[in-house]
Amino acid sequence: MAGDALRQELEDSDDDFEYEEIELESEDEDIDLLGDDLDAALQTLGRKGRKSGVESQVQAETARADREPAPGETVKKAEIVEDFVRNYLVRMGMEKTLDAFEAEWYQLKAEGKLADVGLVPDVYTQNRELDARVRELMAELDQVRGVAGKATSTWDQLRKERDFHRMHHKRIIQEKNTLVTSLRRLKQHYSQYEPVIKELRGKYESAMKEKMLVRLERDRLVGRLESLEAELAAAESSREVPDAGAAAAAAVAAAAAESAPAERGTAPGTAGARTATGKTARGTTGGTSRGRTGAQLPAEDPENKLALLKFPTFETKHVRNSRTTKAHQMAASNLALHPTRPIVVTCSDDKTWKMYSLDDSSLIMSGAGHTDWVSSADFHPRGTHLATGSGDMSVKIWDFEKQRCMMTLTKHAQAVWGVAFHYTGEFLASCSLDHTARLWDITTSTCRQVFKGHVDSVNHCAWMPSTSSLCTASSDKTISLWDARTGLCAQTFYGHQNSCNHAAFSLSGFYIASCDADGIVKLWDARMVSEIASIDAGPHPTNRCAFDRSGDVVAVACDDSRIRCFDTTSLSQVADLTGHEDSVQAVEFDHAGTYLVSAGSDGTFRCWT
Repeated sequence: MAGDALRQELEDSDDDFEYEEIELESEDEDIDLLGDDLDAALQTLGRKGRKSGVESQVQAETARADREPAPGETVKKAEIVEDFVRNYLVRMGMEKTLDAFEAEWYQLKAEGKLADVGLVPDVYTQNRELDARVRELMAELDQVRGVAGKATSTWDQLRKERDFHRMHHKRIIQEKNTLVTSLRRLKQHYSQYEPVIKELRGKYESAMKEKMLVRLERDRLVGRLESLEAELAAAESSREVPDAGAAAAAAVAAAAAESAPAERGTAPGTAGARTATGKTARGTTGGTSRGRTGAQLPAEDPENKLALLKFPTFETKHVRNSRTTKAHQMAASNLALHPTRPIVVTCSDDKTWKMYSLDDSSLIMSGAGHTDWVSSADFHPRGTHLATGSGDMSVKIWDFEKQRCMMTLTKHAQAVWGVAFHYTGEFLASCSLDHTARLWDITTSTCRQVFKGHVDSVNHCAWMPSTSSLCTASSDKTISLWDARTGLCAQTFYGHQNSCNHAAFSLSGFYIASCDADGIVKLWDARMVSEIASIDAGPHPTNRCAFDRSGDVVAVACDDSRIRCFDTTSLSQVADLTGHEDSVQAVEFDHAGTYLVSAGSDGTFRCWT
């Protein structure tokens, strides 16, 4: 009866026990409600993680239970129900209950009335595992909270920096707008000064031109005054002779009138003829004669008075670059010195020539009219005109008084390399790439002579001082002397092994210096038509050479941006002048012998003293 009562009690307890299902809140709704709350999002993720962990653990246990164990594998199974009850009663010391349970259990089992209950889940083990999992998740949650805190602080810092940079950007934009406004005002303000500056520059240039013209006019008037004074002195000296013999002349005239009346008509005519003859002789002495066909070269050359003078040698020991002037934006190809004034004219590849004062390097005048590079220039002997040669195959003559080009000579077939005025000022020589040199009569703008004989480009031409002999240097490696009156070649100098770039006379006219593309400078005796010496200034080409007044020093413009000076007696180098940044194209000694002027491809001309 005790067993029946216990069985009845167990059955009643099973029937009376009711299970109640608890509904969980939707986690998706939680996420929607939480929004951007970081802590709530972390909690939601934690719950999802725990739920997914439990589900994954149950699924893993189910999978382990369903699969067949491998041979030799230890399988942990849940405890059987009756063993669980027995163990529990033993642990609690309920031996009588255990005996009653055993008796009734086996009785029911023997009668076949005991249903198969199955295995009891290992709840304690699962609880321990779940507890460990909960701890792990809490640790991960703490780590995530730390990372989230750092991310929050970083985000706050970035937000502050963003606000700072945004504010800084706005400030910079404001400053930029202010600067742009100020620049516009400044441009508008200074644009008003450009017309004023242009007007002042024009006034300055016109004033400098007027100043130069006044100087030239003054020089011309001074020369005219000197000539008038000389004529007046000559007239006074010739007047003294008739005064001294006036009585004798009267007596002779009276006697002649009494003895030969027919001679009274011839005596005045003879006297008038003598006077006319004397005036004509004075008018033609030392000058050219003009006929209907233009000016004529003097039949006889005057004496070169400079050949009788002795000049001091140019001092080369302490020569230095005293002044540098940027004359052109392109190469300065040549230069010319005024015959009486400290004025230099430079020619350039920029198609212009410019006139500068050597005292203060101020620009006096400039000329533009050639359509190609300007290769050479030369002053009129009186300094009133300038001749220029150009790559446009023309020669132009510029009048300083009229401030314009007064003449253009265009007979050359190719580029013009050099020009040179005759000492009378009425003739001009030019040389060209067309293998010829020409003699121009500037009074009629006609070509009077064509000097043919060179077989290559004629690079330079120069007049022997106070003569009508023209010297030409050619790329056919020769130097030639021409008689301008006949147009014939008088002498030819042989010895150069490469193109002759330039030839220059000494002040006496006795010696010639020539330079070539091999860097060789040769000295020639113009009277003996022979070579005196050869100087090696290479290995770079030599572009131009010049004698000083004494003829003892020759300066050479070299292609390696140097100017080398040599003693013509010892043939030794006495100076090596450096300063140009590119090839030196021209070099000249001034007429007073105090300084040296050079021009180069760097667009500058330099004074050396």
